[in-house]
Amino acid sequence: MISEFHMWLTFAVIAGAMVLYVTEFVAIEMTSLLALVAMLLLFTVFPQIGPDGTNLLDATALLAGFGNPALITVMALLVMAQGLFQSGALENLIDRATRRATRAPIRAIWGMLIGAMLASALLNNTPVVLMAIPIIVAIAKRAKLNPARHMMSLSFMTILGGMLTLIGSSTNLLVADAAARFTDHSLGFFQQTPIALILMGVGTFYIFFVMPRIIGETEMEEKSDGGESGRQFIIEFRLRVGDALVGAHTAAGFLPALIGMTLQIIERGGETFLPPFDDITLAPGDRLFVAATRKEISDALASKDHPLSHQLLPLVPDIEADGDEETILAELVVAPGSRMAARAVHQTGFTHETNCFIIGVQRRRRMLRHELTENRLEAGDVLLVIGRQANIESLRDNRDTLLMEWSARELPRFEKAQPARLIFAGTVLSAATGLVPIVAASVAGATLMVVSGVLNVRQASRGFDLRIFLVVAAALAMSHALFVSGGAEFIAAQLLYLFSGHAPAVILSAFFLLCAVITNILSNNATAVLFTPLAVNLANSLGVDPLAFILAVVFAANCSFATPIAYQTNLLVMSPGNYQFRDFLRAGTPLIILVWLTYSIVAPWYFGF
Repeated sequence: MISEFHMWLTFAVIAGAMVLYVTEFVAIEMTSLLALVAMLLLFTVFPQIGPDGTNLLDATALLAGFGNPALITVMALLVMAQGLFQSGALENLIDRATRRATRAPIRAIWGMLIGAMLASALLNNTPVVLMAIPIIVAIAKRAKLNPARHMMSLSFMTILGGMLTLIGSSTNLLVADAAARFTDHSLGFFQQTPIALILMGVGTFYIFFVMPRIIGETEMEEKSDGGESGRQFIIEFRLRVGDALVGAHTAAGFLPALIGMTLQIIERGGETFLPPFDDITLAPGDRLFVAATRKEISDALASKDHPLSHQLLPLVPDIEADGDEETILAELVVAPGSRMAARAVHQTGFTHETNCFIIGVQRRRRMLRHELTENRLEAGDVLLVIGRQANIESLRDNRDTLLMEWSARELPRFEKAQPARLIFAGTVLSAATGLVPIVAASVAGATLMVVSGVLNVRQASRGFDLRIFLVVAAALAMSHALFVSGGAEFIAAQLLYLFSGHAPAVILSAFFLLCAVITNILSNNATAVLFTPLAVNLANSLGVDPLAFILAVVFAANCSFATPIAYQTNLLVMSPGNYQFRDFLRAGTPLIILVWLTYSIVAPWYFGF
């Protein structure tokens, strides 16, 4: 009875965490902490006493995830990926891809996608995607192709590539760790590779030849155009005495002085006016929030008489001082691990450091409705910046942001690229050959990145992803409670009852599909940790090789194709591709079904049941 009580407590905590993760009512990091605190308090007040009289779910057991070797390995690999990203260690591959673009652009893009997929077998997907986005854009624009047609393909290809090896994804490492704790199985570096190659081949065929037809070329072309001319940013400025807009009147809800642009908000003396505006006369001190596309802003700034040029150009350092140099608008994406993340625009020091000025922010196709200077930036945010040509060009060297319109032949070179490559290659070789454990190899590699000067301590800390750290630690605690309280065994028994009389292959297929659906709602890492104990219990109940179910968790938890929130790379390509949520659902769902069916056929044959 006591065990059932603790089991239902565990279910309640997990269900609450899943609801908060999905709705994002609070930050993901806060949800993870709340789940941990809830378990600590509940299992302290209602301890589960073991045979030796100790609490099986005490603080030591629940917080052990923070020191878990798999989690430490993931963090160390993220630091190493930051070193490769910071040093530009993969730029030679990028150069070769762009040089082929003139002769065969489609082949060059396909080559880039395949290269990114193979690289993600050994690298964290995020830096691979960050490096590949501007290259694919440059190749497509050079060949007058639509780059948006390839952005989603890039994310999906790297996810498939991450299935190939043990270190290809943090998900793989977490499943391997959980499997080692609950069984005597330890996944080898290439143990999943044979089946992964089949899944990757099927998925690649779909991405290259079927997915473009599902999305629709005409629709994507229109959306691509919208990405350049239709995407709206919110511009904020305050009227000063003598400004051209002072004394202007709103008429029929619009501001005729800003033709083609949309006035969103007027703030005056603490009072906020929202559309439709009824005969308001603008006065000094009014703060205006205007929605406009990049083309509209560019056209306005090109006209010396347009009110917007009088408002924005004086804000940018040195523009008026050197009128002979061209003023440029550019779009940047805030990179993962950026120093700008979690800071308001005015706290980033961006203008002081770059002599460029941020005039607009857009987040996942949404215009932000608060004061521009008070918005806290997130990875994946699109920034509209203005500055002199030389200063905009210098943003190519800025590792906090990704310049969306850089030229492939002007990609930066970094003197620490070769040491970064050698360190990474040594880490992979030592782990793949079993010379040292993966956790030791990854920690040593991350340390060498700092000792050799590839990264300084501050840069290395930017590679440490607090969100992943807390989510995984909380998932490990919930997984442990699920296993100890008997919850995993209960769910396995219910699944067996539901499919009573069916062959193990059918139960394996149903389990895979359940995992794949949950990973697009929850988190691939949390899904991996929570479902691994269930996989082991199911396999033991059926009397089959647990490896078949463990690999089902590996591959299903990586099927993060159906929603942009399912995986970070999906969010990264969402703005460059100008995608909507339904685009991922339409293009990603068939890929999940295809991977599910392929594994359901291959796995029983491979494992002999």
